[in-house]
Amino acid sequence: MEENDVVRSLAALAQPVRLQVFRALVVAGPGGLTPGALVESLNVAATSLSFHLKELMHSGLVSQERNGRNLIYRASFQQMNALLGYLTENCCQGEQCLAAVEQDCSC
Repeated sequence: MEENDVVRSLAALAQPVRLQVFRALVVAGPGGLTPGALVESLNVAATSLSFHLKELMHSGLVSQERNGRNLIYRASFQQMNALLGYLTENCCQGEQCLAAVEQDCSC
């Protein structure tokens, strides 16, 4: 994943409504959600939702498909996993992570 793609993805998620939309689409899984379902579940105005979905699509984190008269939005798990992989690629410089050590603690 290119650094510019990482920055674009993180910038898209750095807004509360977009983060909520993306999380809702992740929960929905491959079936995705319609804008109407997102409006209802997130209690956000349709015009605002449209803007946020456009930004998420621009980042590559969300895809859109037409199914008859409906638009279906889906989280791009491939892009999400690439972003997570980029962020953790050199985790702890090959050493055991502090989080793993803390989990093993029997305190």
